[in-house]
Amino acid sequence: MDWSIQTVYIGCAVAGGVVLLIQTVLLFTGGGDHDVPHVDAAPDIGVSDSGEPTGHDTGFGLISIRSVAAFLCFFGLTGMFGAARGWSSIATLGSATGAGIVMLVFVAWLFSLQRALYAQGNLEPKNAVGRVARVYLKIPGQNAGKGKITVSIQGRTTEYAASTKGAEIATGAEVKIVRQITEDTFEVEPA
Repeated sequence: MDWSIQTVYIGCAVAGGVVLLIQTVLLFTGGGDHDVPHVDAAPDIGVSDSGEPTGHDTGFGLISIRSVAAFLCFFGLTGMFGAARGWSSIATLGSATGAGIVMLVFVAWLFSLQRALYAQGNLEPKNAVGRVARVYLKIPGQNAGKGKITVSIQGRTTEYAASTKGAEIATGAEVKIVRQITEDTFEVEPA
């Protein structure tokens, strides 16, 4: 088999294009949902089989399956274009490499923007301090035990344990959250 530079360009374009096509089809059919957040779980970006870099601080994520496939595809396409137009070998190789690098960086940048869109959605319980809550389960007086309260923070209604220094607080009463005792326990007083 004669391995000319034209064959290399065609091979790169086909290999990169096929990978991009497969990933696009899988994305639209739900088979490639590794980068799509699930309602019941955190986003899977960065897991070992997602094609994205692993690690906690992935940064820009320059090298991934998508970005390398984009490099190969555009390297091959630009190389074929330059060779068909009669460009010199150096000009064709330089243009093909430049186009591949531009696409590699562009795809990596696009997916870094996508990763930035995901929010963990973590509640910060400390934001409940100072808010009015409703007693869900009665709160025993004089810190004799814990009851339950529901409070709306960060657009969500959540349930926490609560205690009080004062008298017992009945179910359904409104209380003011005075301070946070632990991550999920608050001190309250009647509102």
